[in-house]
Amino acid sequence: MMISPWDRWYSTSCCLCCHVRTGTIILGVWYMLINAVVLLILLTALSDPEQYHLTSAELANDLDVMDDANMCIASAISLLMILICGMATYGAYKLRAAWIIPFFCYQIFDFALNTLVAVSIVVYPNTIQDYLQQLPDNFPYKEEIAALSNVCLVLMVLLFIGCILSFKAYLIACVWNCYRYVNGRGTSEILLYVTTNDTTVLLPPYDDSLSVPPKHPPPPYTTATA
Repeated sequence: MMISPWDRWYSTSCCLCCHVRTGTIILGVWYMLINAVVLLILLTALSDPEQYHLTSAELANDLDVMDDANMCIASAISLLMILICGMATYGAYKLRAAWIIPFFCYQIFDFALNTLVAVSIVVYPNTIQDYLQQLPDNFPYKEEIAALSNVCLVLMVLLFIGCILSFKAYLIACVWNCYRYVNGRGTSEILLYVTTNDTTVLLPPYDDSLSVPPKHPPPPYTTATA
């Protein structure tokens, strides 16, 4: 029997030997906490701009307004991410497959962006040196890193991004397996009608059929004596 690639990579367990449903709930809660912290920092910076704005006296007022606009956009994105992660957590907990799709789409989008970063580093390796020059002077090991060759820097950055992409791909597979599990669990609970020429039989869900206790065997046959 031929097995499709989707079924070959399908598994109901993920890291730490936990179920993919549990892993998706933990991942959704973790993303919500991170975005909640980012949102709290951004809202604090907006409430006290004189303390948190990284602007100097030479900057124009237009740049300050643009900085506030960017922080408002970042706050809206963080709030949207909290909503998407909350939907994934609720969908995995309540077995609602449709609620997991937005979070899965976000994972695909984030993976594609990181892949484009890796491709841009391969195509334009000099961008690493330009980025190092923009770092502050007190950045740790700035001079040692800048003294390395471009080939060594590109290999180091690609190795780092490759590890991140591998980890993100594994998380995408876990969420996708959770979606398949929840979706299959929902379809198995649908009652099925089997129609023949004479009768129509209503089949119970698969879980209900497993919970029905087996029938007791008939009593042993004994020979009647006169």
